[in-house]
Amino acid sequence: MDTYRHKGLRKKLVQLLEEKGITDKKVLKAIETIPRHLFINDTALHQFAYEDTAFPIGSGQTISQPYTVAFQTQTLAIQPRDKVLEIGTGSGYQTAVLLELGAKVFSIERQKALFDKTKMFLPKLGYNAKLFYGDGYLGLPSFAPFNKIIVTAGAPYVPENLLNQLAIGGIMIIPVDNDDYQIMKKIVKIDASNFETTDLGSFKFVPLLKEKGKD
Repeated sequence: MDTYRHKGLRKKLVQLLEEKGITDKKVLKAIETIPRHLFINDTALHQFAYEDTAFPIGSGQTISQPYTVAFQTQTLAIQPRDKVLEIGTGSGYQTAVLLELGAKVFSIERQKALFDKTKMFLPKLGYNAKLFYGDGYLGLPSFAPFNKIIVTAGAPYVPENLLNQLAIGGIMIIPVDNDDYQIMKKIVKIDASNFETTDLGSFKFVPLLKEKGKD
């Protein structure tokens, strides 16, 4: 249930995100629209859902803090009808933000329990994306190229498969490194073999699970 209180708390969250440097009005509007508390399994945490904090969602995964979601989304500069590949569906909250911006979203989740839950849950809120259970490192070559690619877990390196699936002129944002925190990288595909990479500061993510069948 989405109440007036929840809506008021979302307005306060948007103000906080603006203070932290989020300027994209469409991203802020999406954050204000989406009932984040419904994406959090533990109802005891719903009262805290509009704090700028990550929360557990089961299967060892988390729903990212709103600032991180807003920052990644703003950096992607989503345009209506952009074809977006999301690595790590999780709760579906980031997916919903992308859909609110008019993107066509293709999203991969590695955890079967999360995939099953989110596939049932998102349509109930009116959000329709193409969801896949599979290995994020491989991407979705049969649906490539993508205008934008967003990785929502810490990767030890930038998967070459994902670079190959990015359209010329496309943007990928990915947190890279295995340590206690990751460096957010914005990668722009200049042409078939050249990329421009910009480091955008440190963030903390759960790890992107390694390829199936590997340690």
